[in-house]
Amino acid sequence: MNEKILVVDDEKPIVDILKYNLSKEGYNVLAAYDGDEAVKIGLKENPDLILLDIMLPKQDGFSVCKKLREKITSPIIMLTARGEEVDKVLGLELGADDYITKPFSMRELIARVKANLRRVAISGPQGDEEIIKLGDLELDFKSYVVRKKGKPLDLTFREYELIRYLATQAGQVFTREKLLEEVWGYEYYGDIRTVDVTIRRLREKVEDDAANPEYILTKRGVGYYFRKP
Repeated sequence: MNEKILVVDDEKPIVDILKYNLSKEGYNVLAAYDGDEAVKIGLKENPDLILLDIMLPKQDGFSVCKKLREKITSPIIMLTARGEEVDKVLGLELGADDYITKPFSMRELIARVKANLRRVAISGPQGDEEIIKLGDLELDFKSYVVRKKGKPLDLTFREYELIRYLATQAGQVFTREKLLEEVWGYEYYGDIRTVDVTIRRLREKVEDDAANPEYILTKRGVGYYFRKP
């Protein structure tokens, strides 16, 4: 079955060209033209990936992202005509997995879509170890879930991928660039803030005190690592 992509943008010419190009790649494309419609279709159809514009009628992309993320774990790529860092950071903090700034080349957007979907497709246990336990945490790769004190955590796809990558190589320090390459699946053109924001969101869910983490640690001037058991 072809993967389902929801395109959300209030500019019909943009939606039309995205639908045309994504359909040529074999994707099943749905469309929404305002925030309310995006939430309704997203919750009903549970698409495999969402392309979400920020500037929308009725409710903006940030609000849509937050509402969809409460129910959907599929990758969300934010589309924005604004280049300010604050917009990108806010989108990531609300649960977006990726973003691309308008105007973008169709080749780059298709590459981003494929990379995000590919990471979902290959998700699963890594190595021979299906369960990792450390303190109050249990990472169950067979069930695709992370538990804290026995309670499943509500992680986005990207957050899960990030903690899985770090935990399966506990003690090894990874640069932000390496994490972008391995977890996001492509060169991120130097915007390493994406990793910092995702790490911060992950710590808020995993750690008792995000400001003083026990599990996901920082090697100053180098990068991040997961504490060895």
